[in-house]
Amino acid sequence: QVQLVESGGGLVQAGDSLRLSCAASGYFSSYTMGWFRQTPGKEREFVAALSGGLIYYADSVKGRFTISRGSAKNWVYLQMHSLKPEDTAVYYCAAASTIATMKSGDNDYWGQGTQVTVSS
Repeated sequence: QVQLVESGGGLVQAGDSLRLSCAASGYFSSYTMGWFRQTPGKEREFVAALSGGLIYYADSVKGRFTISRGSAKNWVYLQMHSLKPEDTAVYYCAAASTIATMKSGDNDYWGQGTQVTVSS
């Protein structure tokens, strides 16, 4: 019964910053939470996750993106810095039982996605 809703996407220039938010309902704080992204014709790509107090990032975003949970524990954020045109994609919030499940793409829940477009 978990529902995830993303927000915060938009059109920005290369080098800019953007913060994505994910609001979860019917959510338990112990659930693994993360972000994926997808462009047309390509598979969804793992971006970042929080699981068991540990943080995971794709190599392509390490040092630029930061994933975090809000104090209320039902909000998850993705702070993006130094955005590049190749970051352009629809970004999805996801929830899974374990980090292994999330990285495999077999998530229990997905949000509807929010568009991020980075111009050069």
